[in-house]
Formats: sequence, structure tokens, C-alpha cells
Amino acid sequence: MTTQVLRAADREPVPWRNGGGLTREIATSPGGADGFDWRVSLADVTADGPFSVFPGIDRTLTVVEGAGMDLVVGGEHHIVDEPHWPHDFPGDRPTQGFLLGGPVVNLNVMYRRGRTRAETAVVCGTVRLMAPPGGAVLALSLDDGAVLDGTDIRLDRYDAVLSEGGAPGVLRTMGQAVVITFSDV
Repeated sequence: MTTQVLRAADREPVPWRNGGGLTREIATSPGGADGFDWRVSLADVTADGPFSVFPGIDRTLTVVEGAGMDLVVGGEHHIVDEPHWPHDFPGDRPTQGFLLGGPVVNLNVMYRRGRTRAETAVVCGTVRLMAPPGGAVLALSLDDGAVLDGTDIRLDRYDAVLSEGGAPGVLRTMGQAVVITFSDV
């Protein structure tokens, strides 16, 4: 089992593929390639506009800051205005985002259809982190003060812990965290 702590302060913002905004990559597998099986990032959305198209990719968008968006996926409107509520959609369909009340920060989970499955949950309190065999689990703290029991790992806002091939332990949050479990299809 490998466990990594991924600090928010270490993430550099980079332009979106379509140039319409900025993203801060949290983790990707395999690392550093467009041919990823899965990818997790935080995106700053400051204006209405199109999303980048990712053929063969499914996505989960969770608004973590701001009033939300009208997400138009393939011409169908989805009002995503409930904070911390994961919303799934296909990443290869034309998608536009329209801000409902100013800028937002979105947590984006992308995973390759047919190879990887991702389950995203927002939790509060105590949760046992468990990576499935051959998979991974990533926990992202949405507030300061999450801790991984039995370790000296403390997660502040937008810090994350990633574990592959095992159970890193019990996460205790002072607020909320997002837990994403990746498994092979």
C-alpha cells in the first residue's frame, strides 16, 4: 500500500485545455499524461463558457464554493446549485456552464469509461478509507482540521490523502470531506 499526502499549497494553477479557466490538479493515474484512467482537480470558474471535451471520459462535478451553475450537457439543463452535491455527466458531450451567482470552485473527477469506475461522496465526521483491490481512494478535506487516525497526517482545506492498494485508516473531519473511490471495471 502507498499513501501520499497532497497539499493544496503545492498545486500550481494551469489553464484549462480550452483556455477558458484555471485548474489545479490534485492527482491523476497514470501520472502526467492525457491518457489518464482517472484525474481529480479543482477548477476556478469565473465566467460562463464551454467545458473542455474529453472523449471516452465520464465526469463528476461537485460545487465546493459559490452559488452553483446551470450545466447544459448536450443541450439538457442541469441546475447544479446544491453545494457539495456530486453531479455525474459524460465528458464527451458538448457542455456549457452558466454561473448562477458569481464565481465557483468545482471539484472535477474524470474517469475513463470502460476502464475505471469512480464513486464520489461528501462525508462529515468519521469514515474508514478503503481502496479496492487494484484501485485507489482519495480523500479531499473541504475544511481545516481533518486527521487520519493513528498517523500524524492532518489535512487542511483542499489538502488530500491518496492511497493505492489498501486501507490508510479512519479519516476524522472537523467539517466535510470528499471521498472518491476508484476501481477497475
